[in-house]
Amino acid sequence: MAEDSEATRTTQGLALYRKYRPATFAEVRGQDHVTEPLRQALRSGRINHAYLFSGPRGCGKTSSARILARSLNCVNGPTPDPCGVCDSCVALAPSGPGSIDVIEIDAASHGGVDDARDLRERAFYAPVAGRFKIYIIDEAHMVTQQGFNALLKLVEEPPPHLKFIFATTEPEKVIPTIRSRTHHYPFRLMPPSVMRELIEEILNSEGVPFDPAVIPLVVRAGGGSARDSLSILDQLLAGSDESGIRYDHAVALLGYTDASLLDEIVDAFADRDGAAVFRAVNQVIEGGHEPRRFATDMLDRFRDLIVLASVPDAIATGLLDVPPDRADALTAQAGRSGLATLTRAAEIISAGLDQMRGATSPRLLLELMCAQVLLPAAATDERSLLARLERLETGAANVVYAERVPLPPHNPPAREPGRPDGEPSQAAAAAPAAQPAAQPRQPAQPQQPPTSRRAEPSAPSVSRPPATPGPPAAAAAPAGPRGSATADALRQGWDGVLDAVKAKRKVAWIMLSNASVVSLDEGVLVLRFPRQGDVKGFQSSGYEELLKQVLHARFGVNVVVRAISGGDSPGGERRRPGPEPVPPAPPVQSPPTPPPAVPPPAASPPTVQPSRSAAPEPPPAPPSSGPGSTGGTTRPFGGNDVPFPSDDEFDPDDEDMTVSTTTELTGMALVQRELGGQIIGEFED
Repeated sequence: MAEDSEATRTTQGLALYRKYRPATFAEVRGQDHVTEPLRQALRSGRINHAYLFSGPRGCGKTSSARILARSLNCVNGPTPDPCGVCDSCVALAPSGPGSIDVIEIDAASHGGVDDARDLRERAFYAPVAGRFKIYIIDEAHMVTQQGFNALLKLVEEPPPHLKFIFATTEPEKVIPTIRSRTHHYPFRLMPPSVMRELIEEILNSEGVPFDPAVIPLVVRAGGGSARDSLSILDQLLAGSDESGIRYDHAVALLGYTDASLLDEIVDAFADRDGAAVFRAVNQVIEGGHEPRRFATDMLDRFRDLIVLASVPDAIATGLLDVPPDRADALTAQAGRSGLATLTRAAEIISAGLDQMRGATSPRLLLELMCAQVLLPAAATDERSLLARLERLETGAANVVYAERVPLPPHNPPAREPGRPDGEPSQAAAAAPAAQPAAQPRQPAQPQQPPTSRRAEPSAPSVSRPPATPGPPAAAAAPAGPRGSATADALRQGWDGVLDAVKAKRKVAWIMLSNASVVSLDEGVLVLRFPRQGDVKGFQSSGYEELLKQVLHARFGVNVVVRAISGGDSPGGERRRPGPEPVPPAPPVQSPPTPPPAVPPPAASPPTVQPSRSAAPEPPPAPPSSGPGSTGGTTRPFGGNDVPFPSDDEFDPDDEDMTVSTTTELTGMALVQRELGGQIIGEFED
């Protein structure tokens, strides 16, 4: 380093960015892509008459222009390394008085056409002491269109002793005719690693103790601008005491979020602890911090964690500029949350930052962002699904899911080819008989007088049993289903099931009001309907899924629903005569044989349907179903207790027939139940 540059370092009262301004191209940091070509041009003597230096503020454009002027007018020049002792070098030093042959013009205040004309008139005079007359025009984009036009001829064909150096942050605003006649060198922001080394050197040169965690704050606050970073460092130095620059003072002064608070909220996100997240937000607001600044700091932290999750050795390789004492904490945080979760959180916060610009309630937006990060199940996009799957794979603690946890899948009985859905296969019908030891058996019921099999098809259809569990339901041996529900529990809660179905579909409620629970065995629920038309209507209506949903919601079971009519057995087939290997549960008894006064329907002549004008004398009523009977339920018919007629004897036009013991069906509901159709809609004239 030159002696005059070293002498200026001892000057008191200068700002750091002036005190440590580079004096040679070798001292310029982070701009090797510019300084090396310039040094080579000076070394080879291929010097242009006009240069354009562009780049962000504080990256060294004006300083490099002064160094170039110093190198051109050095007594040993043009040279890439000025001597620093000649009159020109001393005058053009960073703290020197300046040279009359090097004129700096601020185009922000001298960019008009009159200023350009004055420059053009004086430019033709030869230099006084130096080799070249050099014009450094700072903020060149502020020169007006007329001013550039006035300079165009001079820049295009200058005298041999004249050099132009334009410095600007917006090169696109320099008119193309000027820009095309210059050598353009774009400057860049200083890399964080280079800036960190520069700040450490300055602090060591000043002899001020400092906390290593302060340097990343200064680098971040400077944003890659050397001048801004040194100005911030100068402010911290001015406010430091004998203990030096402390981290807590730097955080409070610069307005950044404390690392401990960021650790707290990131850990709360990983633990799905909403209370801790909102406590951290409240602490930010109570501390007077700006919500947008806090969101920005969170986004920076998530960015670091995403890099760590993708590149585990990012800190060791210098990919992340993190203090050594923070490496373990950040690595642990990246390991607790997966890459998909971190990426989704960063996207939510990034989108929220755009919404917070000019918002009247930034705290509300900050809390909404945190709520979205906490609940990935609230969205159905790909990022949310990946985050949920990632938590399942990593086994994160305290995870709250918005959706219901699925129950284990059940295995419904296989259906044989060609067999309707409502009828079970022979293997399924024989399954209870093949494993009798695994099923609890009910006490033997009193037997009714045997009835001929031949008369059974002509017997009156079994009507809907009462709501309370009756003998037909008790005849089927209830086995332990999946979950905690049993057949008895379903019978006791059947009214509640019907109410839940009614709240969803009234037509389904009307249809299921005629059904009763027969058995619940191995996840197969058998429902008995009084008529075959009810079975067909239930199977074709699609209400089975609705019933499954209600049973799953109320009892927590997944079942396969099988519907049978009043004359069918729960196994789905008529029992065949002959001995069985193991005595099964008492079979469902056929309806009791009517008294001798009424012959069986198979042998009797066709029954005459009662008319509205003259109703025939009703036959004597059969015995009502008692505890041991399994016959059809007696219902009021024509005002007297007469058994409900069979399908063949039923007259749908008879108004004297009451359809149900509890519910009277009329209109479309009656059509659906009797004909087995599905109501799509009703049209009114």
